[in-house]
Amino acid sequence: MHGFANPKRFLSLARWLTPLLLGSGLVLSALALIWGLLFVSPDRLMGETVRILFIHVPAAWLGMGGWTAIAISSLVYLVWRHPLASLAARAAAVPGLVFTAICLVTGSIWGRPTWGTWWVWDGRLTSMLVLLFLYVGYIALSQAVSRDGGSSKIPAIFGLVGAINIPIINRSVVWWNSLHQPPSITMGKSAIDAEFLFPLLVAVVGFSLLFGGVVLARMRALLADMQTEGRLRRKAMGAK
Repeated sequence: MHGFANPKRFLSLARWLTPLLLGSGLVLSALALIWGLLFVSPDRLMGETVRILFIHVPAAWLGMGGWTAIAISSLVYLVWRHPLASLAARAAAVPGLVFTAICLVTGSIWGRPTWGTWWVWDGRLTSMLVLLFLYVGYIALSQAVSRDGGSSKIPAIFGLVGAINIPIINRSVVWWNSLHQPPSITMGKSAIDAEFLFPLLVAVVGFSLLFGGVVLARMRALLADMQTEGRLRRKAMGAK
């Protein structure tokens, strides 16, 4: 893995991997959404509202997955000083924020006809809202550090501390009496009918590939900005 810490090697890999991930992610996501929204039968209890499952679940998965990526990258940066680790964490923050927001919005849309309200201070919903605020804080902090030349350790530590919220989100429906349904998919088991499960799994894979492609694209853009800024700084120093 340390071989890819070299920006040249990383860019040579990301140059062809980024469009591959984005393209395959778009195809699979479109297939899953068409399958789930147009061809899956209405649920016996939830009716047509079950179709929001194919957007809501992948968005929730990637909202948590995005912060997990931030935490792992932050740990790698703090322990091994991996040159691109802090860049990877910054790159994962914005798509993670977007998917978390999509999760909350689609959950509220689903909750209105199901629970009779747009929002309740349920354990799962509240911890997911906290995740949204954590993303906003991390993005603001990393941008401030990048702009003012502060230490990258600060957002890395924030990324690790914020990871405490991920198991809280995951176990909230088990630990507290919750309106939100309990876990439908666990290790080796699923309470979801196969008609809904297969397009859901395709949607999760497709959205995940899109997420990976966006993160790589953002890493390339951030690296290009850093290299451009470095060249401009060297030119300014040479002019003096």
